[in-house]
Amino acid sequence: MKKLIVPAVLLLMTGTATLAQDKVIAKYANTIKADDLKKHLTFIASDSLKGRDTGSPEQKVAAQYIANHFESLGLKGIVGADKSHFQLVDLVKRGWGEFYIKSNTKTYVYLQDFIASNTAPINTEEKVDFVFVGYGIDESRLSDYATMDVKGKVIVAFDGEPRNTDGTYVLSGNSEASKWSKADSWKDKMAIAKEKGAKAMILITKTSDEDFDKAIKQRQVMMKRFGNARMGFREDGEPKGADFAVLNVSNAMATDLLGIKAGDLDALRAKAAETKKTVAGSLTPQTGALRIERTITPVETYNVLGFLEGTDKKEEIVVVTSHYDHVGINDGKIYNGADDDGSGTVSVLEVSEAFGKAAKAGHRPRRSMLFMTVTGEEKGLLGSEFYVRHPVLPLENTVCDINIDMVGRTDKEHEGKGDYIYVIGSDKLSSELHQIMETSNNKYTKMDLDYRYNDPNDPNRFYYRSDHYNFAKNKIPVAFFFNGVHDDYHQPTDDVEKIEFNKMEKRAKLVFYMAWDLANRDKRIVVDSNKP
Repeated sequence: MKKLIVPAVLLLMTGTATLAQDKVIAKYANTIKADDLKKHLTFIASDSLKGRDTGSPEQKVAAQYIANHFESLGLKGIVGADKSHFQLVDLVKRGWGEFYIKSNTKTYVYLQDFIASNTAPINTEEKVDFVFVGYGIDESRLSDYATMDVKGKVIVAFDGEPRNTDGTYVLSGNSEASKWSKADSWKDKMAIAKEKGAKAMILITKTSDEDFDKAIKQRQVMMKRFGNARMGFREDGEPKGADFAVLNVSNAMATDLLGIKAGDLDALRAKAAETKKTVAGSLTPQTGALRIERTITPVETYNVLGFLEGTDKKEEIVVVTSHYDHVGINDGKIYNGADDDGSGTVSVLEVSEAFGKAAKAGHRPRRSMLFMTVTGEEKGLLGSEFYVRHPVLPLENTVCDINIDMVGRTDKEHEGKGDYIYVIGSDKLSSELHQIMETSNNKYTKMDLDYRYNDPNDPNRFYYRSDHYNFAKNKIPVAFFFNGVHDDYHQPTDDVEKIEFNKMEKRAKLVFYMAWDLANRDKRIVVDSNKP
């Protein structure tokens, strides 16, 4: 009888080949090494890459490094006719140029004199009328628009709602505040103002001017650190809601814009509370000017893809992701992002290497593997969102996404304890994915799997804050691995020297074991859950 030669991939499918399978899996899992992770991260998170800001020349250097690594493993490019490793993510950076409000006497500048809750472009200076509308409320108990025509006007309104000196609110008649006192009540006031045809809205702070000045300084620090520009998709035009400006001003600035004296605003607040009636229209409209210059700059940035074709189930795809961008340089300091997310990036490199070496030795996975480092996460999960909008491989064939974002450190909750990793999202769409993850850990890596951030009531909302979420929104099962935040999170001190590579190695190995199971099992995992 002719000797039966069984291909390695089929040997791994048989129930009687567990020992042989375990040896193969262990062999390639053990190619994931702390020293190799350190070698990659020492480059990816080096000062020479200047924090890998989205679209920067240094981020492109990181992208080429990742693509070269994929190519060296035999992982193919699959983007476009030229089969590139690079998927162009079509972004623009939207910022602000000249942004000011003029009264009859003075020019007030954005981030120096006032801030904004919402913005909309007014690219050339426009003469405007400032019309006082009380609190900008419109309901049966109090309507500030009943006798007001605000079409085409810039309305000026008090933030909040009328309140008596004894602490009771006019609308409720007791100490219970209404929706108009909530921090985001400006959105309701904006909706009414838009409906009435107003051009823009200026809200007068309900805090002291001293506290408002502190709020401006806090906003200055935030903008200095993260920039006053926002990236978005080129084809989308302006961001949602960018058709109406809501600008926040101090009492002193409002007094000037409305042409009244110091103390008049307090008198109007007191009158509204005492009479329980609107004070809208009690001031003469004033003329002024407004300019909100929009700047739009194209941004060239890329997702980097490495594809390993499977065998008998090659049409199905297991995706492993991380984001390789960070926030660049701020105030002259380089934010290297070694943990966020250099650690995830180099983990993807090492897991892809394990699969690549296995494939070269004849142990190609049954399902195809897509290793993808995405751009624009720090700007709003933009690279992963672009991919699911413009998938290179069919989303309906995508089995799951395993996402790695910060796996190189220990948070305060686990200092002095054993090996751990936070797991988020693994049970939300597929019970099988969750079971595969737990089985892989119990059998191989034996870490403490911490699910506290998987709680739908988690105030941090980590489930919504990394790239897996764009896959989950498309009903693709996900598992997100995360070490938790620490004092160096989004600080210039997030450096390679603080990475715990032995812990990182074990976490990357768990991703490999999971991915190996997902790629080689007989049946595709089910989508049988819909948890929040």
